[in-house]
Amino acid sequence: MRKWLPLTAICLGTFMLLIDVTIVNVALPSMAGSLHTSFGSLQWVIDAYALALAALLLGIGSVADLVGHRRSYLIGLLVFAGSSLVCGLAPNAGVLVAARAVQGVGGAAMFATTAALLNSSYQGRDRGTAFGFWGAVSGAAAAIGPILGGVLVQGISWRWIFFVNIPVCAVAIVMTLRNISSDHERPDTKVDLPGTVTFTAAAGCLTYALIYASEHSWSSGAVYVLLVLAVISAVAFVVIETRSDHAMLDLGLFRSKSFVGLIAAALLFNFAAFSALTYSSIWLQTVIGLSPIKAGLSSLPLAGVAFVTAATAGRVLHGKPGPVIGTGITLIGVGGLLVNLLVHHGSSWPALVPGYALIGIGVGMAIPVLTAATMASVPVQRGGMAAGAINTARQLGYGIGIAVLGTVFASRAAHSLPGAPASVAHDLAGGQAPRLLAQAGPNRAALDAALHRASISGIDGAWLVAGISGVLAGLLVWALVRPQPNAPAPEWSAARTEPAPAAAAAE
Repeated sequence: MRKWLPLTAICLGTFMLLIDVTIVNVALPSMAGSLHTSFGSLQWVIDAYALALAALLLGIGSVADLVGHRRSYLIGLLVFAGSSLVCGLAPNAGVLVAARAVQGVGGAAMFATTAALLNSSYQGRDRGTAFGFWGAVSGAAAAIGPILGGVLVQGISWRWIFFVNIPVCAVAIVMTLRNISSDHERPDTKVDLPGTVTFTAAAGCLTYALIYASEHSWSSGAVYVLLVLAVISAVAFVVIETRSDHAMLDLGLFRSKSFVGLIAAALLFNFAAFSALTYSSIWLQTVIGLSPIKAGLSSLPLAGVAFVTAATAGRVLHGKPGPVIGTGITLIGVGGLLVNLLVHHGSSWPALVPGYALIGIGVGMAIPVLTAATMASVPVQRGGMAAGAINTARQLGYGIGIAVLGTVFASRAAHSLPGAPASVAHDLAGGQAPRLLAQAGPNRAALDAALHRASISGIDGAWLVAGISGVLAGLLVWALVRPQPNAPAPEWSAARTEPAPAAAAAE
């Protein structure tokens, strides 16, 4: 069993960084009360991490090629552990958000080296087994986050969702040093700093605009300034990548319809599957009154089904990646629509179970073959770059999803609260229902009923948008993803032993 120790070390880091995407979901109400924070700040606790992870994956992949993949993975673990400590000790929302952004940098350094480390550690059938197990871990990690978060928040404190990362990082560092061979630097590799800066600016401005509009108003001039800055940064990124001889993303890849379809699907994948979980968790805890553990356990059908499906999908379903991914993402969308259909006034967590289970099947089908199919849709020497792009799209989709669905939730809730100040809907979406009720005085019963109705409206709206996004993504894959002539079969072994520049960014 010693040969699987490198896989264990890699999966520990991957599991931890992906869990931290969603583990804060059930902690948001506790954070809100402890830190006296706003709805916008709550969103940034999630988005700061997801955006740093997404925006830096491709750029850090190039850095990893330059300094060595094992070294980059170890640095990522150290940064992740240090920033997790600061997150747990944060005295206010500002420090917590900043530390979460740094945590995302560490997560990107780990995530950017996964494929290269697995490539160098395994060959042949063992490599296929390693990637298959890694895919199952990745498929379940995001869904397990709320469960683990609920246990820690209720059992100890919300701060322990960050403290727990420290011993895990320590174990992963020791296992990596002992079981993964050191690799050699590639001095000919250059880092695309202008591309990284402009891409980060575009993603950050877009997400901030969405959050600002949700918290204030779409008529605000600041929203349009941010959107203009996002467009300018995106255009600058395209110009830089077109002219650079060491671009972190070869824009010529977008000539492939399959690649375009898979990138669009990846962007909508996390949007559809995981973004609305945040608002379901807030609803269950602050309106329905469930404990953090019970709220977290509501996602168990999603996590369990995703893990079981992913564990078999990589081996059984990889022969026709387009139909498999298309069907999986469509099921995610249908699952979201099922949640929208079943959740109504008087509902509690059981109404979520059928939709969550269906989403879990879709997640488990799509994740194990999504990266390999993307790599097979482009020339061999761009396989690692393509895989990095797919991971970037997934994490960016989650960050944008939190912002968009937060806007949907708040606007639908406000529509259900005629005559109430707009701040009431924002407070409801931000987990402040208990505070609103405590201030209600003799009108508590009437306000409680109104908040129940408004939260149901908000949840239904969020899952409706998420479900439609999933169905559209599935249709895109069906329409655009076709087997490539003379392309290798998109199996896990498609990851190259000698990765191209940015190959470390493979999922």
